[in-house]
Amino acid sequence: MDLSVRLGTETLPNPVGVASGTFGYGSEYEELIDIDALGALYTKAVTWEPRPGNEIPRIIETTAGMLNSIGLANVGSRAFVGEKYPYLSRRRCAVIVNVAGNEEPDYAETVTYLEEHAPLSGYELNVSCPNVKCGGLAIGTSPRLVESLTRRVRAQTERPLVVKLTPNVTDITEVARAAEAGGADAVSCINTLVGMVIDTETQKPVLPGGSGGLSGPAVLPVGVAIVHRVARAVSIPVVGIGGIFEPEDAIQYLLAGASAVQIGTANFVDPTVTTRVREGIEAYAARHALASIPEFHEAFRG
Repeated sequence: MDLSVRLGTETLPNPVGVASGTFGYGSEYEELIDIDALGALYTKAVTWEPRPGNEIPRIIETTAGMLNSIGLANVGSRAFVGEKYPYLSRRRCAVIVNVAGNEEPDYAETVTYLEEHAPLSGYELNVSCPNVKCGGLAIGTSPRLVESLTRRVRAQTERPLVVKLTPNVTDITEVARAAEAGGADAVSCINTLVGMVIDTETQKPVLPGGSGGLSGPAVLPVGVAIVHRVARAVSIPVVGIGGIFEPEDAIQYLLAGASAVQIGTANFVDPTVTTRVREGIEAYAARHALASIPEFHEAFRG
């Protein structure tokens, strides 16, 4: 059985990774699980300058999930190099840095700086965060801007380049094809859906910014359906994200066409979820005589 995954020049030992923004920079979980057993660690977002993030509260629970409005709070690229890179550079698993920005030059400048000062396994371009005023959805909803940004960053690195897509568009396959045309090695989908919770007593939104990003079990069927569409629209690997709490959830993504998965919200509930999901995938593959990830794709009859 070989459940490794190829993303550009990098080979992930297994398909189970952790989603950006739900696992910090890895060290926060090192006493709870074996970090090096991950298929990939997708870091918390890194922007050129530090960001304080949005007003609190930033996270609230909802039925079958949660809303977050973190606002890409992070230490910035220079502090990332000085404070986070030494730990991440010692990891044996793939470490893919999630990169965000307000405009195209911000992404490019950050990647250029990290290439020189903090070379890791690759980059995930976050063009889909719904909780910032600039960048994020402003880029990720435009195929033209996604292709332009991807092409610009592609020229600055030979490392694996993943573009993280938003579900908050009319046709996500257009954006996926634009990322592929720009030179992406893979696309990851989905980022959170826009949602809102209103306090009926104050008659105001609970989150100071009004809306936030919905994640958790509620979005699983949406994510699986989108991965199914995107995987048939592009020839590059698709990384499935959204609502994975059990091995069966991840297996749905793999059957739908994903080459790998990321687990996010479940990390807050069960820090050992990645181990449990990986072992569940291996057991399923053995039970159904599936020797590789492509055989998951071939087994699906939908």
